[in-house]
Amino acid sequence: MSRLGPVITLAAGAVLAAGLGVASVTATPAANPTAATNDTANDPPEENTGQNGDENGATAAAEPSAQPSPTESRPAAAGVRADYAGRVPGNGGLIAISVRGNKAIGYFCDGRTEAWFKGGAAGGEVDLKGFGGAAAGAELGGGKATGWLKVGGKKWNFAAPTVKKPSGLYRATAQVRGAKIRAGWIVLRRPEGGFTQVGTAFIDETQLRVPELDGERPTAPVTIDQATLYPKDVDGFIQEMR
Repeated sequence: MSRLGPVITLAAGAVLAAGLGVASVTATPAANPTAATNDTANDPPEENTGQNGDENGATAAAEPSAQPSPTESRPAAAGVRADYAGRVPGNGGLIAISVRGNKAIGYFCDGRTEAWFKGGAAGGEVDLKGFGGAAAGAELGGGKATGWLKVGGKKWNFAAPTVKKPSGLYRATAQVRGAKIRAGWIVLRRPEGGFTQVGTAFIDETQLRVPELDGERPTAPVTIDQATLYPKDVDGFIQEMR
């Protein structure tokens, strides 16, 4: 990924400086071709035993005598853990959504625009909000998250299958010489072998070249702007999103 200045920046540095803070939307340069063009929207979902929507409580049946109205939502079970990732058709980018109990976070990047989201999971659905009007929503079930995504005034639909590590969402931050470096990645295993990944990196609001993660060991250290960063998987930073 070449070093280019942001095209659009909708998130303030102070937002992400507080952990991940409120989700951000930031313009990014063209993605690595191997990270945004090698998969198709119809790639088969990865096996993720015990984490699909039917098993994690997202579509649990209600008691006949206590059927909720269409406007009511039932809280997700405290132990729900599910990760989804896939391509956004018509866009070329990737989206990743992770659910932990009643909390959900997401990240979208298409090589030009990125967006962080946070929100809740209940009644077999996730509702995610980002900065600058960015938003996403999805129904969980059948081993996938089927929903919509709105960023920068544009809207797309997607169907992201459940995935298992090392596929998923990763994040790294570091304080270097008084400035904050932050980076995000989506890693997605290809059925034919290897990985598709896309991401961005910034030092404060200046964009940096983002290194590729080791697909098999995505939490291995990486170097950005002569600083060593240690990527975390979603379980390592989801609680930072407030």
